[in-house]
Amino acid sequence: MRLGIIGLPQSGKTTIFNALTRASQPTDSAGKMEIHTGVVDVPDQRVDRLVEFYSARKTVRAKVTYVDIAGLGSGNAGAISGSLLNQLSQMDGFIHVVRCFEDENVAHVLSSIDPARDIANMDAELLLNDQIKIESKLERLHDDGRKGGRDKIEIERETKLFEKLNDTLLHEQPLRTLVLDDEEERLIQGYGFLTRKPMLVVLNLSEGQAVPSITGSGANYRLIPLQGKIEMEIAQLPEEEAEIFLQEYGIEEPGLSRMIRESYELLGLLSFFTAGEKEVHAWTVHTGATAPEAAGTIHSDMLQGFIRAEVIAYDDLMDAGSMAEARNRGKLRLEGKNYVVQDGDIVEIRFNI
Repeated sequence: MRLGIIGLPQSGKTTIFNALTRASQPTDSAGKMEIHTGVVDVPDQRVDRLVEFYSARKTVRAKVTYVDIAGLGSGNAGAISGSLLNQLSQMDGFIHVVRCFEDENVAHVLSSIDPARDIANMDAELLLNDQIKIESKLERLHDDGRKGGRDKIEIERETKLFEKLNDTLLHEQPLRTLVLDDEEERLIQGYGFLTRKPMLVVLNLSEGQAVPSITGSGANYRLIPLQGKIEMEIAQLPEEEAEIFLQEYGIEEPGLSRMIRESYELLGLLSFFTAGEKEVHAWTVHTGATAPEAAGTIHSDMLQGFIRAEVIAYDDLMDAGSMAEARNRGKLRLEGKNYVVQDGDIVEIRFNI
């Protein structure tokens, strides 16, 4: 699960990356092709309560990887360089950091602050690169049909799909707006289309700045307002000092905690738990995963030898106060191979190999 942090130069991408990962990368590396990676725990109070509930000796949290991708965009849509495009194609989704703060010492690449314009420009840049790929593919399909040697029905099926993709882009719509069936997903799997990937937009504000109204394509995104510089300063404080800082400002939790959770949801992920005195472990699966798929996330042997899963919802366990009382209430269930795992399920896999 890798989320690429993108944005125009001087938008505060690396500031946000540092805040998320508690790193200390230089924030003045404009124009340099640098890639920084950090792995972040997903904040989840359920994990903390389960650790307390079981007096667990070990805690393993769900994680998201963030990649600070420098060098993207100059404000004008154009073909992205090969090395940068390769990095972007490997991401599962994007965090687009949009500059909203004024700073006379740091000039905006387009000379003025206009978040809606910057979002639209980034959309156009990603869209153009997808369009280049699709047009190239359609040309190859045309040549294949003319030369022969490939199954005509297969060529027609692919041509129809890529024409649909191209038509979507010509109407200035990202490919993520399309609903594709399993076969269509398979056919485009290796292309890494940028506008197919989910996007979260972070509005990078100065201290005390009001959240600007976003119009146009930007209004269609999930928007997260963050005071990036302050968030970075809080993240780099010792834990006790950070707590004092948050209390003084009446902040319940850092804005970054919400952003991490939103990132997790952006990728269509959910957490289920295995829990006991030895360890509380948050596992990650895609929404819609079945019990055997969840078992395979824990260990491949569990997938191969899956028999059934013993499941209880987190809320039901907390409400009951003990596993024995949860059983008395009928909240502990045995589920089979077709069970779809729900966010917050506490699962024990029964298997045989």
